[in-house]
Amino acid sequence: MLNKALIEDALSAALTTGGDFSEVFVEDRFTSRMKLQSKKLETSLTGRDFGVGIRVFKGLNSVYAYTNDFSKEGLLQAANAAAQAIHGAKTEKTIVLPQMKQSVETIHPIELMPNSVEKSRKLAILRRADQIVRDFHSSISQATIGLVEEEQQVLIANSEGTYVEDTRVRSRLVINAIASNEHDMQTGFYGPGRYQGFEYIEGLDLEHYAKEAARIAVTMLHADPAPSGKFPVIIDNEFGGVIFHEACGHGLEASSVAKNNSVFANKIGEKVASDLVTYIDDGTITNEWGSINIDDEGEKARKNVLIENGILKGYMIDKFNSRRMNTASTGSGRRESYKYAPTSRMTNTYIAPGKSTPEEIIANTEYGIYAKYMGGGQVNPATGDYNFAINEAYLVKNGKIDKPLRGATLIGNGAKTIQKVDMVANNLGHGAGMCGASSGSIPVNVGQPTLRVSEITVGGKEAIK
Repeated sequence: MLNKALIEDALSAALTTGGDFSEVFVEDRFTSRMKLQSKKLETSLTGRDFGVGIRVFKGLNSVYAYTNDFSKEGLLQAANAAAQAIHGAKTEKTIVLPQMKQSVETIHPIELMPNSVEKSRKLAILRRADQIVRDFHSSISQATIGLVEEEQQVLIANSEGTYVEDTRVRSRLVINAIASNEHDMQTGFYGPGRYQGFEYIEGLDLEHYAKEAARIAVTMLHADPAPSGKFPVIIDNEFGGVIFHEACGHGLEASSVAKNNSVFANKIGEKVASDLVTYIDDGTITNEWGSINIDDEGEKARKNVLIENGILKGYMIDKFNSRRMNTASTGSGRRESYKYAPTSRMTNTYIAPGKSTPEEIIANTEYGIYAKYMGGGQVNPATGDYNFAINEAYLVKNGKIDKPLRGATLIGNGAKTIQKVDMVANNLGHGAGMCGASSGSIPVNVGQPTLRVSEITVGGKEAIK
C-alpha cells in the first residue's frame, strides 16, 4: 500500500521530538451503497477513500495526525506535525523498525468480493425484498431497502516492530417497512449483516427478514399504549443485547475505566452481576458482523471474558489505555477510519447462554413486559443510567404472551440491571449494528439469549391495570 522505506521514515520522523512510540495506519477503502425507495432506485453510490494516520505517544500523552497526501513530502509533513505537538525532550529510546510483514490468519473467509458483482444482480435482491414487504399486508404503505458493502485494506506499522496488512469485507441489508392507517403510522426494521462478501446477501432468507420487518410495523399499528411502572421484563435474544452493550459494555471499555469514569473501574474479582451472567467480547467468531482478524493497532483478535458467573474478570483495552492501566492490550483498539485515533471498543459482545428455555421464562412470569425487539437509547457510561425504546413489546399475563404494546421505554441503571437477571435461556443470537464513540462509528454485534430481569422501570402512557 505504501513503500516500506517511506513508512520507516515516517515512524522515525514522528519520534524526533522525544516521543517513545509511533504508529502509521494506512487505509484504502471502497464503499458501495444502494437504496430502493418507492420501488425506485434512489441511491447507487460507489466511493473510494485513501488516507494515512500517524500517532505518537510520550508517556501518557498522545497526539494524532492524518493526511490523504501519501507523497513522501505529505507523509513526513504529517509525521513532523505530530512530533512537534508532543513537545518532549529528545530521548535515546531504541526504535525497532518493521522488518517484514507479519502474516495474518484470515478467520473470516470471503467468496464474492462486493466490487466483483454487477449492480443489476444486487438490485434484483433489493426489488425482491421490497415486494415481500409490500405483499405482507394491505396496511404497508412504504418500504425502503438498502444495501451497504465495504472492502477495507489496512496496513499498520509501529516503532515496536509491528508491520501487518489486513483486508476486511462487510455486507449488510437494511429493511425498513412502514404500516399506516388514517390515524397512525408505525415502522418495522431488520438489518442483517456479516463480515462476508456478496455470498452472504445472496444467501439471505429474504422471506424471513422482509416479512419480519413488515410484521413489526403492522403489529405495532394495532398495539395498545404500554403501561407505566416497575415490572419483570423479558428481553428477547439477538438485538435485545443492545441494552447491555450500551449500559454495561461501554463501562467495560478502558477509555472509561482508565479514567475511573466507569461504575466497573477497580472492581476486578468483585461480584458485579447475577450468577447467571457471563459477558463476553469475542472478535474471533467466524464471519460475524463485528469480528476482526486484527484490531486497528495490529493486535490479533481474541475472545475476552469480561464477566464470568457474575464476577468481573477483565476489561477491553487498547494500546494507549494499557499504559494508563499498566496492563496489556486485549486486541480492542478500533477506529472508523484513518481520520480517527483508535481507542478501546467492542466487537461481538454478548451474554452467554443459560439453561432455561424461552418458553420456561415466559411461563414463569405472572405479569410483566416482553421486549421482542429493542430500539435505540442513551446511556451515561460514568453512572450506567440508561433509557431505551422498545420497538416491539407485549404484555405478559399468567405466563402467556398477551396483547402487543407500543410506546414502552426501559429506564434503569446498567450495573443494577445486570444484577437483577434471574433467568437466562439457551437461545443465544446476535444482531448487527453500528456503534458511535470517540473513535468514530464501527460495526459491532450485540447478542444474548432470551433473559428476564426481575424488575425494570417501564415508561409508558397507561396506568397499571
